[in-house]
Amino acid sequence: MLSFKGAHFEKEIILTCVRWYVAYPLSYRQLEEMMQERGVTVDHSTINRWVLKYAPELEEAFRRRKRPVGHSWRMDETYMKVNGQWKYLYRAVDKAGHTIDFLLTEHRDEQAVRRFLAQAIRCHGVPETITIDGSEANAAAIRGYNEAHGTAILIRQVKYLNHVVEQDHRGVKRVTRPMLGFKSFDAAQHTLAGVELMHMLKKGQLVVEAGVEGLTSAEQFYVLAAESPRQQGPLHPHSKFATEPKFDRWQAIIDLPTGA
Repeated sequence: MLSFKGAHFEKEIILTCVRWYVAYPLSYRQLEEMMQERGVTVDHSTINRWVLKYAPELEEAFRRRKRPVGHSWRMDETYMKVNGQWKYLYRAVDKAGHTIDFLLTEHRDEQAVRRFLAQAIRCHGVPETITIDGSEANAAAIRGYNEAHGTAILIRQVKYLNHVVEQDHRGVKRVTRPMLGFKSFDAAQHTLAGVELMHMLKKGQLVVEAGVEGLTSAEQFYVLAAESPRQQGPLHPHSKFATEPKFDRWQAIIDLPTGA
């Protein structure tokens, strides 16, 4: 379970703020106003600290319980503004649209692609094919990986087949757009971990116990927060807090916004 030692707010309030920020297109100041309307006075900078602390921890816990992905990958990069400069978010999905992995990098080059490939393959194994756009850096990185590791990943440079990952970028960019960029590279990495986490939960990529497959992405988020960080395998809602952080004054708060 996540540690809330020393926190001045109830864990339900903290987790709800974190979830809303990484799940919906909101700025920190908008979220501060939303909380104020619900009788909770919390500064936007405090919410920022919560996101940077808990989002990567939750995403790390998710990785241990992530569903297997397919062997046909679509890989592409998109842009994120960090401290006024464009950085590069490498992302890959399988042919069904399930997120394989993501990595924010300073540069858009062969070395960055190799780092991303090594990370994705370490977590998910070697794919049979990787579909990319016309980027020579992407193709060179895959060829280099094959040569270095004796693998035989097939490279496909077919533009229309990469529409799956290009469309998937939109789910992430929709949430990050109101953020108007990030102040630091670390802040960008930590926040994007939370955004990608919620994106994967909405796509049903968390392994849960049989009989509770119908949990919403919000319920899965709270289940993940309630589980032991060392536990692996399917998640199961073992407590009321795990699936429904309910308490009298906050019932209206966790019901809004809808569409979780």
